[in-house]
Parts: sequence; C-alpha cells; structure tokens
Amino acid sequence: MSTDWKTDLRKRGYRLTPQRQLVLEAVGALEHATPDDILSEVRRTASGVNISTVYRTLELLEELELVSHAHLGHGAPTYHLADRHHHIHLVCRDCADVIEADVSVVAEFTEQLRGAFGFETDMKHFAIFGRCADCAAKAAKDGPGAGGPAPAAGA
Repeated sequence: MSTDWKTDLRKRGYRLTPQRQLVLEAVGALEHATPDDILSEVRRTASGVNISTVYRTLELLEELELVSHAHLGHGAPTYHLADRHHHIHLVCRDCADVIEADVSVVAEFTEQLRGAFGFETDMKHFAIFGRCADCAAKAAKDGPGAGGPAPAAGA
C-alpha cells in the first residue's frame, strides 16, 4: 500500500475527505496510537472532529487496508499505517515501551501452529508482554523482586 492515500481511496470508490486525511496523518505521525491519541492529534488542526468520527474513519481505513490495529494491553487498540512492514509487538510491562519485531522472529512458531493445528496466524495483531532490556537490567541491579510482581502468599 502506498502513502498516496487519495489514489488508494479512489481506486476503492472513496474520496480522501479532510477527516480521513487528518486521521491518516495522525496515525502516521503517532505510530502506535489509540483513538483518543488520534483524536487529540486531529483536534490540533480540526477542533470540531469528535471521537465517533475518528472511530468510524479508523474502521473504514482498516477495511480498506490503509491502517491496522493491535491490542497492546487493556483498553483501546492502537493503530498504525498498514503499509509498514508486518511486525509483532513486544510490550514492556514496566515502562510500557513497544518494540517492533519482524514477524520472521516467530516464523518457526507460526509454522508449528500451521502444522499441528492447520491454524493460520495473523501475527500483526500479536503482542508479547514482558520486560525490555533496560528494565530487565534495572531489575537485576535492584535485586530480586524489584519492579516485578509481589511473591505469592506463603512463598
């Protein structure tokens, strides 16, 4: 998919309305952004846009394969432009950073799912939660249990 959104939309019988362009630009600028984040960015230019317009626009743009979403935790999904490479999301539970990893990293895993279950994965919606290298190093320096969950009762 190109970044020539006007042509991409026209090919599918849609126009590039000002709202669609603003939402696409916001998604591109913010990368992994929730609808509320996108609304805030859009309102910097067009204060009259409301959240329902953003949701409807994101839904259409996803149907048209111009944007894609992933669930990176509790709450609303996050959106990014679909023309970016397919990737999985590594989400740090400590600092909330999101690391993009190429789907080739999980190729063996997806092949095992296909072989064992006939299951075709959609890895672009996939998020793995854990601890980034910086937070893991900090936790190791601070000692056991630092930044992690409390030990189980009786442990």
